[in-house]
Amino acid sequence: MDLTARAAALFEASIDAKRAALPVLCEPLARAAELIVGRLLAGGKVLSCGNGGSAADAQHFASEMLNRFERERPGLPAIALTTDSSTLTSIANDYAFEQVFAKQVRALGQPGDVLLAISTSGGSPNVLAAVATAHEQDMAVVALTGRDGGRLPAALRDGDVEVRVPSDSTARVQEVHLLSIHCLCDLIDAQLLGPGD
Repeated sequence: MDLTARAAALFEASIDAKRAALPVLCEPLARAAELIVGRLLAGGKVLSCGNGGSAADAQHFASEMLNRFERERPGLPAIALTTDSSTLTSIANDYAFEQVFAKQVRALGQPGDVLLAISTSGGSPNVLAAVATAHEQDMAVVALTGRDGGRLPAALRDGDVEVRVPSDSTARVQEVHLLSIHCLCDLIDAQLLGPGD
């Protein structure tokens, strides 16, 4: 087995996935960034959630918002619902794993906030429960999905935004999700700080 050639093939597959996503994702990413900035300027915050690699993406987004992306600016209010192991395990133990994000959204979410819901399959029960709870709290939702979107698109409402990666590979979807998160951060900063360089 030629591992160098295999690595090169994975790079090519990732590049191909991003090229396929380019004409599909730019418009919903722009709408998502406008939605988030509008809510931030009105005093809202962003709550983010996902499982596995999507949990890491939720944390990555929150860290770029709270600290900074590529330019200096004041921190922006964002909370990853994936980081508190005591909260996650107590909810999973006392209620159900399906409720680990929804109970946090119910406690922390306010009308005017945004939920960034990340699910490569669009079928994660705990992410779907968080979306339903966000709507109960009069929050907007930005959903990062892949494949055919799963059950998540049907759970969205008018004014929500789905960013669906056109790929059936979990790895490729996650790679494009990371790029999408960086795009969101840049587009948010561009609206708040100007276009920059």
